[in-house]
Amino acid sequence: MSIIKKQDFIDSVADALQYISYYHPLDFVQALEKAYNKEQSQAAKDAIAQILINSRMSAEGHRPICQDTGIVTCFVKIGMQVQWDTDMTVQEMVDEGVRRGYGHPDNPLRASIVADPAGRRINTKDNAPAVVHIDMVAGNEVEVAIAAKGGGSENKSKMVMLNPSDDIVEWVLKTLPTMGAGWCPPGMLGIGIGGTAEKAAVLAKESLMDPVDIHDLIERGAETTEEKLRLEIFEKANKLGIGAQGLGGLTTVVDIKIKSAPTHAASKPVVMIPNCAATRHVHFHLDGSGPAELTPPRLEDWPEVTWEVGENVRRVNLDTVTRTDIAEWKMGETVLLSGKLLTGRDAAHKRIQEMLNNGEALPVDFKDRFIYYVGPVDAIGNEAVGPAGPTTSTRMDKFTDMMLEQAGLMGMVGKAERGPATVDSIQKHKAVYLMAVGGAAYLVAKAVKKARVVAFEDLGMEAIYEFDVEDMPVTVAVDSEGNNAHVAGPAIWKARIEELDARMKV
Repeated sequence: MSIIKKQDFIDSVADALQYISYYHPLDFVQALEKAYNKEQSQAAKDAIAQILINSRMSAEGHRPICQDTGIVTCFVKIGMQVQWDTDMTVQEMVDEGVRRGYGHPDNPLRASIVADPAGRRINTKDNAPAVVHIDMVAGNEVEVAIAAKGGGSENKSKMVMLNPSDDIVEWVLKTLPTMGAGWCPPGMLGIGIGGTAEKAAVLAKESLMDPVDIHDLIERGAETTEEKLRLEIFEKANKLGIGAQGLGGLTTVVDIKIKSAPTHAASKPVVMIPNCAATRHVHFHLDGSGPAELTPPRLEDWPEVTWEVGENVRRVNLDTVTRTDIAEWKMGETVLLSGKLLTGRDAAHKRIQEMLNNGEALPVDFKDRFIYYVGPVDAIGNEAVGPAGPTTSTRMDKFTDMMLEQAGLMGMVGKAERGPATVDSIQKHKAVYLMAVGGAAYLVAKAVKKARVVAFEDLGMEAIYEFDVEDMPVTVAVDSEGNNAHVAGPAIWKARIEELDARMKV
């Protein structure tokens, strides 16, 4: 019989959340390296390079891989022979570990959790509460699998109640392209099959805690139904040509994870949850001997990947750029931004809308300016800003026409695709949409030399900042003529993959 002490459990959770904020699982890093070496699309290869460089920098600097440090999900399996030395519930202990982990003074993590989700959506300020799943199992240990899941990938989760005779692979291949690039591929897909609706969702999430082992499975061959599905979906999903960051390429997923449970004869519930390029999770056991010991990975196990901008890169001074200048920018070009860049995301846009509707003067002049969709991590030491990667631009689509027409914005920077109506608005107003790499937040932050809040300070990480940036790398995703990289790239690479397959069969 083991006695698990309250402090050991809380400390283990806090330490684990710090650990996963800056250490990618090595199996995921190795899978990305394979994808990088294989990739033939230059845009996708550049994106994967930035993700790998960012991963190493985060491991070295002990700073978050991604500015979205996630909602905490914790699977706790408690042995039937375990006793607790605590006056708190398991949920309360996990939540206290979250508070301590996210509030660590040496590496503060962004608090993203809001209470009253259907109403005022007030930030809890400490990233608690966590989502905790508890199982009683045989044994005398406590096993914990803990993850921090970003909103961009979580928002792309899909669920369906299929008929028993329906094809799961067909549904996945039909659904995956509709998820866009907001989940920051390349990543993993967790698929839960069976049980009931809520059971399938839990199975899908738990499957993402498993190691990346698809290449081992390919070598030995599939034996079970789940393994056969994994291989088929892995092969066919990558033939869709979606690619890294949705720009088109050979690798969209680095693994497919599946868990299943018995279900009703009339039902076939299926849930698909993606994990992004900032995959973060760790497992540990407690046996009563003290807190978990998490061994840091060796930095030499990270690949030596470099990324240099090409000769045709366009250097842009944001303080002097004009609409005539941006009319020359072409879809797919690499641009290095320098100068003053405003920031703003969901809450700021909503407040701007309310002010404009009320006839109030805006606190910031957006005319002919660029805005970056970001909610940065707090700075430490001599940092101008903490990790500051892009958030999913699609959420700002409903505000874009307002920002371009009424506020006078000239350009936007974010991640993932824009909707058709937004692309039309960009073309109509002769604006431009630029894409920064999701999953490279620490790397992007190095381009920010100064940062100050200029409006809506009460919104915390969603306040409007003004960044002074130097050579911030972005890609022209939608140019002023409405040419769209997130449509053209995957279409081109899907056709190329089909062409390569045809040649191999000859």
